[in-house]
Amino acid sequence: MISTNDLKTGLTVEIDGDVYQVIEFQHVKPGKGAAFVRSKIRNMRTGAVVEKTFNAGEKLPRARIERREMQYLYNDGKNYNFMDMESYDQIQLTDEALGDAVKYLKENMNIEVLMFQGKHIGVEIPNFVELEVVETAPGIKGDTASGGSKPATLETGAQVQVPFFINVGDVLQIDTRTGNYIKRA
Repeated sequence: MISTNDLKTGLTVEIDGDVYQVIEFQHVKPGKGAAFVRSKIRNMRTGAVVEKTFNAGEKLPRARIERREMQYLYNDGKNYNFMDMESYDQIQLTDEALGDAVKYLKENMNIEVLMFQGKHIGVEIPNFVELEVVETAPGIKGDTASGGSKPATLETGAQVQVPFFINVGDVLQIDTRTGNYIKRA
């Protein structure tokens, strides 16, 4: 059990049988009345963000999240197949379980699969990935790095905005948290 006075960003707690991660918190001590903790928490299963207020000193059960390193193997049409790097067991996850991570998955990529009470609740992919451009408008002589942007389709099917000088076949570094182009690799 953890006290609401000890909440910090990134901490995982269990509320009503679901796992939540603390995004923001603020201790409030009004001039009149008891102190309380105002927080924003994210449901680890659904991704929904909820604002919740707790009494100061209230006890919450801490959620023990197990992280397993797994390698993405292939997509069989409806499921994504992963292999545990320790036991070599294979699991299948759906589009819904992966969320936005689907846009950045490449074969043989290592990711962290999050598990709670033996069930898969999500994945964490690297913050930056390198992906090849498979489709974009051709660059034109005189285009500059700061002159604007155009859409590009990456090898995984993700769409990103890139500078005009990027061409088909270029390998780009992409920030998976924001989906933005960072630089050419």
